[in-house]
Amino acid sequence: MPVLEKIVISDFRNIQLQELEFSPNVNCISGNNGEGKTNLLDAVYYLSMTKSAFATSDRFNFRHGTEEFSIAGTYRMENGLSSRFALKMTSKGEKKVKRDDKPYGRVSEHVGVLPIVMVSPADISMVSESGEERRRFVNAVLSQMDREYMTSLQQYNRLLQQRNRMLKEMDVDRSLLEVIDMRMSALAEPIWKARKRFVEDLRPIVSEYYKSVSGDSEQVCIEYDSELSKASLDQLLSASFEKDRILKYTSAGLQRDDFVFTMNGHPIRRYGSQGQQKSFLVSLKFAQYEIMKKNYGFAPILLLDDVFDKLDMGRISNLLQMVASNDFGQIFITDSNKVRMSGIVDGLTQDRAYFETVGGTFTRI
Repeated sequence: MPVLEKIVISDFRNIQLQELEFSPNVNCISGNNGEGKTNLLDAVYYLSMTKSAFATSDRFNFRHGTEEFSIAGTYRMENGLSSRFALKMTSKGEKKVKRDDKPYGRVSEHVGVLPIVMVSPADISMVSESGEERRRFVNAVLSQMDREYMTSLQQYNRLLQQRNRMLKEMDVDRSLLEVIDMRMSALAEPIWKARKRFVEDLRPIVSEYYKSVSGDSEQVCIEYDSELSKASLDQLLSASFEKDRILKYTSAGLQRDDFVFTMNGHPIRRYGSQGQQKSFLVSLKFAQYEIMKKNYGFAPILLLDDVFDKLDMGRISNLLQMVASNDFGQIFITDSNKVRMSGIVDGLTQDRAYFETVGGTFTRI
């Protein structure tokens, strides 16, 4: 499994220049809020996914006053050999990713090479916001594990943009639209099937983790809500043509899919307390970790940003115990409370490293 041995970060967020070496097991980063703990984890995430874990434009990732940022990491790979991955982003929007100094043909080819899972307070947007956040989560997981899924989704989205442009024209060419509809329909079917299968795999694992994290008896569930369960995309687009022509955009399709989180049959967003929502989201991410581990045959890198906050310490300890007892990979943990963090981590493993953060500078302690 890939293990991040060393990272070099330049001009990313509040990090001017840092070169850090990590433990292959657990790495703990402490410091006050706003000092850069999350930025370090996001740099590690960026190097895997070629984008930030947070749904922000790349322009927010440049250190103030700079025109480019770069992140490079040396990983020990599954074959025991080391590989160096380097990513550079300019303010003009150019993004380049290399493996051992050789550029990828397309940036997206890198996604899935360094599997990763991030648990963060920002995950709450999956409960509180629109379906877009939940689709983003599912797409990020499936794109790491399934190259064909990612390619199909990219092609579908390009055709969707083309279709929406055509619908804005005064005189819509119906015959050309039908050709686009057929191509979109052919792409939509495997995407829908992959999402359906993923939710079916996820459901029992989330439920199991939720019991461990919350200690509560509520039944949590995830349902996949898609128009494609009722008809093919071809049929849906044909039926909504007149409506789409008036609206001037496509009103049916995968882009309307949602993943409904429920507790005892009711939406978690309305009926779950803050603690219950957070417990559910942590369970969801640990279930993602479990599924990815099974898919790859090894554990992905796990980033735990500020998870000890607002969750019962005993339950978090149980959760980490579950992960650590079962072939766990490399873990990065941030917490503003160093004593609280070491109290849990020191019981997990002897092989750990501690870092202190001040103003984007990290010191190993």
